[in-house]
Amino acid sequence: MLRFLLYMFFAWLLYKLVFEFIIPVYRSTKAVRKQMNDIQQHMRQQYEEQQSAQQGYNYNQQQSSQGQASKPPKRDDYIDFEEVK
Repeated sequence: MLRFLLYMFFAWLLYKLVFEFIIPVYRSTKAVRKQMNDIQQHMRQQYEEQQSAQQGYNYNQQQSSQGQASKPPKRDDYIDFEEVK
């Protein structure tokens, strides 16, 4: 009878360990990992958007500077200098 009670005690202890400690720790670890992956994905997406916007800005700057450099200046843009005595 004592042996049966001892087995029941260890079975109960094992049950408590599995269902009140191991499974909750597993679930919380899984949830934290998912949240971290979501945050990393969000940050990566923001970084890529920022890089593409920066590259677009640099491309537009290069195009505008090339467009201005290739056009000859108009004669109307300059004012003749007159020397004052």
